[in-house]
Amino acid sequence: MVPSNPECHLPTPYLPRRPADTTLYRLIQRHLETFLALCRENAWEQEPMPAFAEEQFRRYLKCGILAHGFARAHCSDCGHDFLIAFSCKGRGVCPSCNARRMAETAAHLVENVIPRLPVRQWVLSIPKRLRYFLRNDPRAINTALHIFLHAVESYLRESSLDADLTARIGAVAFIHRFGSSLNDHIHFHCVVLDGVFDKSPDGESTLHFHEATIHNTDIEPVQEKIRKRILRAFVRRGFIDRNDAKEMLSWEHGGGFSLYASARIEENDREGLERLLRYCARPSFALERIEEVDSETIIYHSPDSSEEGATQLRLTPFELIARIAALIPPPRLHRHRYFGVLAPNALLRDQVTALAQSAQSTSSSSQEIQENASPSTPSKSSEPDTQPPSSSVSPKESIDIQNSSPSPSSTGSNRASKSKRISWAILLARIYEIFPLLCPLCGGTIQIISFVIETPSVRRILEHIGEPMEPPRVSPARGPPIWDEEINQDSLGDPLAQLAPDYEFYQTVSW
Repeated sequence: MVPSNPECHLPTPYLPRRPADTTLYRLIQRHLETFLALCRENAWEQEPMPAFAEEQFRRYLKCGILAHGFARAHCSDCGHDFLIAFSCKGRGVCPSCNARRMAETAAHLVENVIPRLPVRQWVLSIPKRLRYFLRNDPRAINTALHIFLHAVESYLRESSLDADLTARIGAVAFIHRFGSSLNDHIHFHCVVLDGVFDKSPDGESTLHFHEATIHNTDIEPVQEKIRKRILRAFVRRGFIDRNDAKEMLSWEHGGGFSLYASARIEENDREGLERLLRYCARPSFALERIEEVDSETIIYHSPDSSEEGATQLRLTPFELIARIAALIPPPRLHRHRYFGVLAPNALLRDQVTALAQSAQSTSSSSQEIQENASPSTPSKSSEPDTQPPSSSVSPKESIDIQNSSPSPSSTGSNRASKSKRISWAILLARIYEIFPLLCPLCGGTIQIISFVIETPSVRRILEHIGEPMEPPRVSPARGPPIWDEEINQDSLGDPLAQLAPDYEFYQTVSW
């Protein structure tokens, strides 16, 4: 729903962001080149920044800057237009692009992937002694994640009534490489359907979902099973020694392994599910938590307290850049993965994901009628339906989903719709409840009419509307600090020489 102005009944105007005015942009603008120069010269104990991380920082300095090009949006009813700057679509530095990817991932999973069934979040943390291998070897991450999800699947199968031994779970796993204090902490957040799926033995038209009965005290054996299997697998792969594994098995209080499974979302709470998915897909840091005290002191306000009880992290600008660079995910690595019936090649994937779209298909015709009748006025029906579909059932019962497999024509249309990215305007409406393509003057529809990327045209348009024609200047690398007072080089002699006396003695002896 798009809020409107109560005085004139017009939509709330969209205000473009100003990234150059934020604290993070100014810090990177002033200190990035110096930080890179220090890393190249090995001037301090810091590993060189990877090429992909440096590229992310440089792309962020161009994100949202009109001088690098823009799109022009125009209202054909009243002639109002405005400019929309291009985004960098980065993965680790830009707060705006990180928030867009977070909202887009959550919206896609809610609307196209996760069915309207109970969902539970499972979180696994691994001891610090093993995180080194998770950070440096992708095989270690794959091994730990597969052991974790297989253990959860076995537990849900045992906790479900009348579930077959071949029943499968549906899960989406998010790999977090960060902690709440900009620290390196690899752990797993998994959104798992709170039950298992199996097929009817008499045919393929019926799909059964068996809901699990879980108590928080029952997951301790699951944690112990995950602990033993991960240590055994790390020994087999040569990551740790057998004696080290035996020592870690003797540790108390879980031995550094922590399993959490208390957050549960009901089948009709789609808004709560989207909030949970946004939390799982969130970026490594938040822009509003960065505070600049002075030119050499930065405070990062952590939502959680550290081991010493502190909630504020004091850093220098170089330390902040180094921490952000260490948390940038490497290229060509998926940040979330599908498991079980939601896996890409699973036989039941089309039938299960069709349950997420069942409520939308019933309201699509009415939504199109309202959009055609009044295209400039948004309605509440344009929002996703939060009511459960007719196929949902009461808790602790197994359900039979009849004829859940989509037809060939509908399957092709669904796959075509999944391949399309959600537009930036729809994402802004979902997050901030402001739809930027509605004219704030007349309420008409605004359309993108051109993309301006040529430098002369960009400068001419920006000069006409009074915007800066040049992008913000990135500070060059700085040398060592200059002494405040000039030193007379002639007065610098031998530091071991004896100082001259203030006056001379008459040393002539008369006999």
